[in-house]
Amino acid sequence: MSKTQHPVLIEKKTGVLLINLGTPDNCNYFSVRRYLKEFLSDPRIIEINPFLWKIILNVFILTFRPYSTAKKYQQIWMKDTGESPLRHYTKSKAAKLQVKMKQNTIVDYAMRYGNPSIKNKIHLLIDKGCRKIIFVPLYPQYSATTTASTADEIYRVMQQIRWQPEIKIVHQYCDNEIYIKSLVNSVEKTINNLDWQPDAILSSYHGIPKEYFNRGDPYYCFCHKTNRLFNDELTNRGINIKNHLCFQSRFGPKEWLQPYAKDKILELLEQGTKNLLVIAPGFSSDCVETLEEIDIEYKNFFLTKGGENFLLIPCLNDSNNAISIIYDLVKHNTALL
Repeated sequence: MSKTQHPVLIEKKTGVLLINLGTPDNCNYFSVRRYLKEFLSDPRIIEINPFLWKIILNVFILTFRPYSTAKKYQQIWMKDTGESPLRHYTKSKAAKLQVKMKQNTIVDYAMRYGNPSIKNKIHLLIDKGCRKIIFVPLYPQYSATTTASTADEIYRVMQQIRWQPEIKIVHQYCDNEIYIKSLVNSVEKTINNLDWQPDAILSSYHGIPKEYFNRGDPYYCFCHKTNRLFNDELTNRGINIKNHLCFQSRFGPKEWLQPYAKDKILELLEQGTKNLLVIAPGFSSDCVETLEEIDIEYKNFFLTKGGENFLLIPCLNDSNNAISIIYDLVKHNTALL
């Protein structure tokens, strides 16, 4: 570039990038294998000797696990749109949020693993004139395995950009008032439409290895904070159904955060629970963990062990409540609203 040449300047805009965990592009073996390889190669996810893990991952896990995982995705895949529910709802969130924003703000979405990638969407927003980007990882409770991993990827991309935009990363919203009230709105609406009375509510959060918590990951504490505020709001509205907390999606032989979901379900059954209402406050969008693990696997487990009624309350997905939460998070991070 000569001394008289300068970068072309266009109207400054603000970008908002919603980021979810990720999804395979399809529900077949090879698509799932590619997704799992990227996901399970992240050192934030698997904190063991990288050389040993590479052997275990490529020789054993990526040979066999894609078969079983693909079957799970096949049960919940949205055949009409050809995509996973997680991608569908994340994309829809971005489109609905865009309607609420001013014209000088561009909203888009990305996935930490899989497509569309964070890297591609950052460059796309910059090309559209975004000199400030607000990143909203869609994880209510901060964890190094989710929010920090997302931040890692954002920083890696930024290291390769010469003229970096101003950036802001929203770390969490576990105690956001709109979020808490929205969870209880879902419970209240569901109960009002039931023809049976729940004996208990089970709040299921994704688990992490206990050793991650012992090393300083605050996720466990933030889940309990959400649950405490959730319980308070239930009480304020006169919903006198006890809410229990558990953790799901355990992987591998190590101890994870407890109580485990199936153990808690058995405990509730032993206490006489016949009618169970389940909610997943840690998931912003329905996905394989909610639609397959909870609504198929755990539901069948509960019913075969003597339960009578089991209902999963949908995640906030792309509801008006969900958009209000994100709008509130963005509003506190930009002067353009």
